[in-house]
Amino acid sequence: MIHPHFKNQNMAFKNWMDTLVSEYNSLEFIEKDPVSIPHCYSSNYDIEIAGFLAATLSWGNRTTIIRKCRELMERMDNSPYQFIIGHKPSDLKQLEGFVHRTFNDTDLLYFVHRLKRFYREEGSIENAFTRKRTDFSVSLAGYLSDFRDQFFDDPMAPSRTYKHVASPERGSACKRINMFLRWMVRKDDTGVDLGIWTKIEPSELYCPLDVHVGNVARQLGLLSRKQDDWRSCEELTINLRKLDANDPVKYDYALFSAGINKLLM
Repeated sequence: MIHPHFKNQNMAFKNWMDTLVSEYNSLEFIEKDPVSIPHCYSSNYDIEIAGFLAATLSWGNRTTIIRKCRELMERMDNSPYQFIIGHKPSDLKQLEGFVHRTFNDTDLLYFVHRLKRFYREEGSIENAFTRKRTDFSVSLAGYLSDFRDQFFDDPMAPSRTYKHVASPERGSACKRINMFLRWMVRKDDTGVDLGIWTKIEPSELYCPLDVHVGNVARQLGLLSRKQDDWRSCEELTINLRKLDANDPVKYDYALFSAGINKLLM
């Protein structure tokens, strides 16, 4: 399915989308996007922790998101990995009072506790995501669901915190976690996405889907479903794979570009 303007001109549509990708898949994009937070670090452990927390907080105004993410990194002494694995109980006082929208210090304290366990038991967040990698019947959607199950397998998990880690099994589009995976897995010459993970291929990724991306995708004929749910995420990604099977989620930049520049109005 393609936008009527490009009917019977599949290559023209792809070229147009590729042009939109190049507009925002550039270093200039980083500064005003939450991806700037993991870009502050050079250690892979710091990058994945900062990225995971920044993605978790990524809803609402981008300027506010970045400000709150920077505040959080400062509360963790700008050394997220060392804070996660080496904090003392008294250090946790630095996190008290943190809040961004519905994410508060109760949620944050559990995130810190559970991330510490990941590093002790799995060695990294990447290993936790891909612990079932040897089971080739498990898709990336399965990894997402398994990761959430792991994340809340602790009796200490507050019930209020469950909403902050999404799962395809619950029908969620999993926008924030898919964005985090894009940051960690994609790697190209532009350097926006960090590409530090090696156990997941870019071809496996799903496009981050929120209301804005969904609306643009529908106008372009890339999405027919009205809901912004997991089935819509799958449909959109399938259509993006027709444009580039090896790197479908690079078109997240094109959808963002078309939306923010109001190209379809």
